[in-house]
Amino acid sequence: MPMPLWWGHVNKRVFNPREIRNGRRPVLIHVGRTSGTTYRTPLDAHPVDGGYLFILVYGSGSDWVRNILASGTARLRVDGQELDLTAPRLVDRAEAFQALPNHVPRPPKVLRITEFLRMDRL
Repeated sequence: MPMPLWWGHVNKRVFNPREIRNGRRPVLIHVGRTSGTTYRTPLDAHPVDGGYLFILVYGSGSDWVRNILASGTARLRVDGQELDLTAPRLVDRAEAFQALPNHVPRPPKVLRITEFLRMDRL
């Protein structure tokens, strides 16, 4: 696990609402897999050929990742537009780094991030 899950809970309740209100970061809109509630999660969304790549700082066990894998879809609000995304899949470090443009910084090795989420744009 790259980052402790307890830090993710702090982010979810304290920092994420601020980031959403700020409006400068991409926001992933997804539906809870059991509750049906619509959630908004601010993330770094990296455009790649045909879609977007998300770095899973907390791993694939994060609620937002599990929600998207269960539903198969999400919406991404970026640069004032909302885009439909589909076909979520976990990809490994090699595939993710190959897809990312060279100017995008890679996560520090100390975080030991090995999972990434890739989605296609509709």
